[in-house]
Amino acid sequence: MKEAYGRIWRYIRPYRFRLVVGLVCGFLTAGTLVPMFQLIQPATKSIEQRIVEVEEEPAGEESKVEPADSGTAAQMPKWYGKAQKYAAKLGLELVDEKGALTGGLLALVLTVVPILAGLRLLLKFLNLYFLSYVGNYAIADLVCDLLRHTQRQSLQFFSRVDMGRLMSRIMGDSQQVMTVVKTVIVDFAEAPFEILVSGGYVVYFAVKNDMVPTLILILIAFPLFTIPISMLAKKIREYSQETMARASVVFSRLHEVVTCIGLVKSFNTERFEWNNYREANTRMVKIQLRNARIGGMVGPTLEITGVLIICGFVCWCFVQHITLDQVLPMLAPLLVMYKPLKKVSNIQVALENSMASLCRIFSLQDMHDELPEKADAVRKTTFDRDIRFENVTFRYATADRDAVSGASFTIEKGKKVAVVGGTGSGKSTMSYLLARFADPSSGRITIDGIDLRDIAIDDLRRMVGVITQEPLLFNDTIAYNLRYGTPDADEESVRKAARLANAEDFILSQPEGYGRVVGEKGMALSGGEKQRVSIAAAILRNPPILILDEATSALDNVTEAQVQEALEKLMENRTTFVIAHRLSTVQNADLILVMDSGRIVESGTHDVLYAKNGYYRHLCDIQER
Repeated sequence: MKEAYGRIWRYIRPYRFRLVVGLVCGFLTAGTLVPMFQLIQPATKSIEQRIVEVEEEPAGEESKVEPADSGTAAQMPKWYGKAQKYAAKLGLELVDEKGALTGGLLALVLTVVPILAGLRLLLKFLNLYFLSYVGNYAIADLVCDLLRHTQRQSLQFFSRVDMGRLMSRIMGDSQQVMTVVKTVIVDFAEAPFEILVSGGYVVYFAVKNDMVPTLILILIAFPLFTIPISMLAKKIREYSQETMARASVVFSRLHEVVTCIGLVKSFNTERFEWNNYREANTRMVKIQLRNARIGGMVGPTLEITGVLIICGFVCWCFVQHITLDQVLPMLAPLLVMYKPLKKVSNIQVALENSMASLCRIFSLQDMHDELPEKADAVRKTTFDRDIRFENVTFRYATADRDAVSGASFTIEKGKKVAVVGGTGSGKSTMSYLLARFADPSSGRITIDGIDLRDIAIDDLRRMVGVITQEPLLFNDTIAYNLRYGTPDADEESVRKAARLANAEDFILSQPEGYGRVVGEKGMALSGGEKQRVSIAAAILRNPPILILDEATSALDNVTEAQVQEALEKLMENRTTFVIAHRLSTVQNADLILVMDSGRIVESGTHDVLYAKNGYYRHLCDIQER
């Protein structure tokens, strides 16, 4: 816990000024209890004296009361004398010659008490506001840092993890920690001070009034409050971890069902998926209720412990013949301590609950699968000569053979190179390596003689554009998706790119035009429309190197012709690396690489390869049937 919250402190540190202000306000709020504690004994003593005087007063005689400077007045706190002097300057008498309260004191109380109450409320508000500010911003920074860290991971990382569980860690666990941290900071800023003030006054009063044995009894008895907390804390943490794990499963299942809703509907499995989700959700609820039962036992157990301690304390006072004016000044602070002690117990429960979330968050934060960037990375903004694959080999972490093995070839500037082959031959892996979504296991890839691993990633991403078979669009307007990656593009440039991509006709066919929302992953658009929006965005970005990963393989013939025309415009005067499914689309390529089982088995132009009557000819003949 010390390590986990030590790491949280890194996010709280930038807001430490507000943290200090909030803590000071909490301390001052607790400090307002001291004057009340100081008045308990004089008030109690005064009541006892009045009762004794009434009982001893002979019938028919006036009572004889000691002057105000004796008895009760002598036990008043030091600040009371100063209050009397200031009141006298204002012409007010707080007590008469018999020590009785006057109307002036009442008027003063009715004036001062609301002011003090208002001050206490203001301090509590400032305490709550500043500490909530610190908690909210600290966790918001943590979530942003977590997202930035996650984005840096390689595509292999995302191919291995469950997206639903990943989202649960980033958002669900972070929200849990945010709630806990805000509660803990606010309560921790006030409760310990109230305990300190109340406990400090008990010690002060006991020493001043020679009640050290009673103080020792209190010091022995009060640690008993920690027993139920320590007994239940371990179970709370275990159940919290199980709850978080189960919540991730439920979130993951929900994410899969919603994402694959087309598949669910096509197989008519809505009820099957609903039953699966309900079962997973029911298991999670049972774990949550078990956790709630354990957590709910802390408060009642603490209350029972407190009642038993107070009852024992009262019995001790009776046996020792301790008077009311002696016991109440000690009992009142102890009773006041009950509420902050209960808060502290809740803090302990909250901390244990949050530990499960923190462990999951920091385990993700400590995972490093990102592509490294050198501190002295080369800044490169132009592509001048060629791209070279030099004996490149790559194997996925979970695979038992190389996806690409010993690939060597050159792509000259302005040329079109196509890669063809069967499924699993390594075509898409070659494009991933060129875009540096992964690094070769051996060998190297260079641009103008510079290893991709030596080039600043920002510059490389600006030089290389990628259009995939299934373009992904954000659930926003068409204009937003066109400008994605080029946010400063003006309206005319956006429209020109749409026209070049043969997209403006279908965009303007709808009343919303460029303001039309495309839906989750572009589901409001057809496959060809999504592809043309993606092409238009690439035209707008204008990268010198373009990767087309089977960009037309999922389209019908009519749509393919429209998209292919847009692609031809995009590829003009641009170095292009094409992953081809339909061989007819790459017959005019300057170089065709034929892959089989991760190796380049043939290379050349269409005419040369077809005349060889080899593997490429075999692929062409299959598609012509």
